[in-house]
Amino acid sequence: MPQQLTLYTAVDSGPPIKLSPQPFAPSQRGGGWGTFADSFLRFNEEALSAVDVTAEARSDSSGFTLQLRPGGRTGAIPLRSGQTGNVAGGLVVQPRFGWSGVGRVLAETGWPALPEFHELPMVPGSGREVPPWVLAGPVLLRLGALLSQMRRGYQECEETLTRPRGRILWRRYISESLTQGHWEQLPCRFPDLGHDTLLRQHIRWALERLRTDLIRVGQADLVAVSLAQLSQRLLATLAGVTPRRPRRHDLERWARVGLLDGATYRGLEALAWVEEERGLGGGRELDGLAWSLSLSGLWEAYVEGVARREAALTGGEVRVARLGETTVPLAWSDPMHRSLGHLAPDIIVRRGRWVHIMDAKYKAHLAELDHVGWRRFAEETRAAHRADLHQILAYASLYEAEEITATLVYPLRHETWVTLARQHRDRASAELVHGGRRVLLVLRGLPFGTRT
Repeated sequence: MPQQLTLYTAVDSGPPIKLSPQPFAPSQRGGGWGTFADSFLRFNEEALSAVDVTAEARSDSSGFTLQLRPGGRTGAIPLRSGQTGNVAGGLVVQPRFGWSGVGRVLAETGWPALPEFHELPMVPGSGREVPPWVLAGPVLLRLGALLSQMRRGYQECEETLTRPRGRILWRRYISESLTQGHWEQLPCRFPDLGHDTLLRQHIRWALERLRTDLIRVGQADLVAVSLAQLSQRLLATLAGVTPRRPRRHDLERWARVGLLDGATYRGLEALAWVEEERGLGGGRELDGLAWSLSLSGLWEAYVEGVARREAALTGGEVRVARLGETTVPLAWSDPMHRSLGHLAPDIIVRRGRWVHIMDAKYKAHLAELDHVGWRRFAEETRAAHRADLHQILAYASLYEAEEITATLVYPLRHETWVTLARQHRDRASAELVHGGRRVLLVLRGLPFGTRT
């Protein structure tokens, strides 16, 4: 049995994890990393950057140590040996609010923020640590896009007919039909207008494979159930198509056919992942793809969805920074000293003479304030919270309106949000009046995730 490589786990924006030098450096006299710490950091610089993890060198009573401090992204990356450069372990950064929270947000917002896949080796052990829908969801969307953009065209077809069409394949006729006494069966090759039959067969095979694995884990995972239903709807568009497992040379042949548009390339890439057993099937494979997902971007998409639903009830007009609709350029007197070129609030809602500015912050400020109070707040966190307040007030100064509401939206665990909502404490507000200008400052919490 091959030895399972070490897989470290961390939590986004959580405490650093201490690395043991044993898997990544040869044994040193007296222990420690020796001279291999620098080569370890060099070999893993790209992977650590992809998942927003910072390497920190520390010195304590045990000597020199390396720590990995996670940032605001979740994902999985391989870790290479500082001696050989080969994969010697892996790292999975789990979301602070749990996989169920990420799944709920993705399901409610229609998968607006998809994981980013990286050109890195497979991550040992991550296939059993990451829920199947994290990677199966993007693959299904890619295959769906590939199906929707497939155009009818002339394809080279081979069929056995009773009436000749195109060119008769005489060698096959002699070896197959004539020797078996089927004189009337003519193997023919001819161009025909239609979809690429072989590609559609490969897509059906991949969809059936994903659906089977999602159903297998779906009893305890509602997101997996919803994706299994999506795969069933896609399979319905391929009724009558016989599934066929893709072969590597077929995928490479399509990739060499001229310039491919983005949807086709991504769809073929997803087919290759499923065919190569890249950890997309609900824990069937031990290793998985290297990927990452910005949780702050996901949270902004979720808050945008909430803002649009609420604005639809009141007749408000929504503008978002994601589409470049809220950008306000800054004209600096000295361009050489320009540190920031523009301001861009996440969400602006206008209704008559009222302007509502919303900024989504993927931080636990509101939850921590509720649990420990301002006095026991860590000084670093207090400074970050002050910076959030100053930022939203700077956004409020950009707009002229009779009523201005500036809201900072923070994520809360579902249980915490329910408790605060019952006590009407899921929002806190303060009114600022200066020079005849009135701004209502609001701290608001929204639930990120379901009960675990």
